[in-house]
Amino acid sequence: MSTAVFPRMHTSFYVSNLAATVNFYNTFFGQSADKIEKGYAKYILKEPSLIISFIENPERVQSNFGHLGFQVATKEEMEERLAIAKEQKIVDREEIGTACCYAVQDKFWVNDPDGIQWEIYYFHEDVSFNDPHYEMQDASACCMPHHAVEKPKVALSEISKSSCEPGSGCC
Repeated sequence: MSTAVFPRMHTSFYVSNLAATVNFYNTFFGQSADKIEKGYAKYILKEPSLIISFIENPERVQSNFGHLGFQVATKEEMEERLAIAKEQKIVDREEIGTACCYAVQDKFWVNDPDGIQWEIYYFHEDVSFNDPHYEMQDASACCMPHHAVEKPKVALSEISKSSCEPGSGCC
């Protein structure tokens, strides 16, 4: 059996306002949508190899998704993309020389009209620690939701088999 290399990733998102989304991604990706239909837009990016589509359906827009990102090949490329995003006034925040997710990275973040976070980052090296900022579970930290949710602390001795029933919020 041979292993196939996927040539391109595809992802699709529900959005609340297609026009606002297309305006944002035209700026963010630096290109126009490849296809626009009623309630639908699709971008085909060559680098990174990605097909991303957006379907207008406000009722299905999800919150607390997490984030998406692109790793760039060089620090210079990250700085170039940051400069362009700053010119376009779409940068949410910058993190230069940070140890986030156990890796030293230079990155910046943008948010689309429905709050989907995108990080563009250059990876320096893996490390065995996170910056204290992230260890404190700050809601603005990388890999953290915008609004930190305080979860109750539970001792292992308190967990019973019935604790993880579907819909219990445990899984």
